[in-house]
Amino acid sequence: MTEVAIMPTRALLLALLLIASAGLAACGGAEPEAAAPAAATSPDNPGGLTDAQLEHGIGPVSAMTLEAEIDAALAAQGEAVFNMKCAACHKMDQRYVGPPLGDVLTRRSPAYVMNMMLNPEEMLQKHPAARELLAQYMTPMPNQTLTHDEARAILEFLRTQQPAATPAP
Repeated sequence: MTEVAIMPTRALLLALLLIASAGLAACGGAEPEAAAPAAATSPDNPGGLTDAQLEHGIGPVSAMTLEAEIDAALAAQGEAVFNMKCAACHKMDQRYVGPPLGDVLTRRSPAYVMNMMLNPEEMLQKHPAARELLAQYMTPMPNQTLTHDEARAILEFLRTQQPAATPAP
């Protein structure tokens, strides 16, 4: 008879231990992380992106400054990567599967172009300009798993494709 009384007590203790463990796990004991200030959402910015994200995109590149001179060796590397991974969808001077890229750096910041190459999924989900392009071209840009160096080389190649400045009259 004592064995029968011990079983419910063990079950009760086990249940209490599980509840206590779950309660402690839920508390975590860690300091809460400070939340980054959220930008206001609007019809033009439904994702509530910051001004920097709207200008430079969402991804590993927050901003960048390019040298005045184009690095010809880097541009040649970029052309090779572009031909292998990008040319199936992009042309320089005409609409294709994706938008023409010959003048992309007159429309977008270098950081935006880098982030679009390195983080296309999140850009297409959250960035209004990228979402607009998706609605227009109806084909999402696939992640080509470019390295930062490959994306930078493609960017340098794209710099060689930009329209020349119009000479003063």
